[in-house]
Amino acid sequence: MPSQPSKALETFDNPQPERDYTIRIRIPEFTCLCPKTGQPDFAEMTLEYVPDKRCVELKALKMYVWSFRDQGAFHEAVTNEILSDLVSATQPRFMRLTAEFNVRGGIYTTVVAEHRAENWTSPPAVSLP
Repeated sequence: MPSQPSKALETFDNPQPERDYTIRIRIPEFTCLCPKTGQPDFAEMTLEYVPDKRCVELKALKMYVWSFRDQGAFHEAVTNEILSDLVSATQPRFMRLTAEFNVRGGIYTTVVAEHRAENWTSPPAVSLP
């Protein structure tokens, strides 16, 4: 197999570090295992962040997400683990990870975890007509 899952998160220099802008990445095929039953859990994740000096490289992110396929994890734990790893790799101004897990036993779970850099404040929202 040419590609393998990996916990390594590669980054690259932010091409516009002087500007606040948002990067949104949709991850529709996240899978891990239920730590209680061993059955697969499926989620769609949305990563939103305002980069500072570093951005996450997408192929590395894909391999990183793949690395959870055979890992048992509670929804809350895996969402926060991924956010922590991404924050550690990129040191963003702001980052939010939303994980919408598919139904399990008639229950849908959505976990939202956020990070905000200590000295960063969000610019005011602009409302256009």
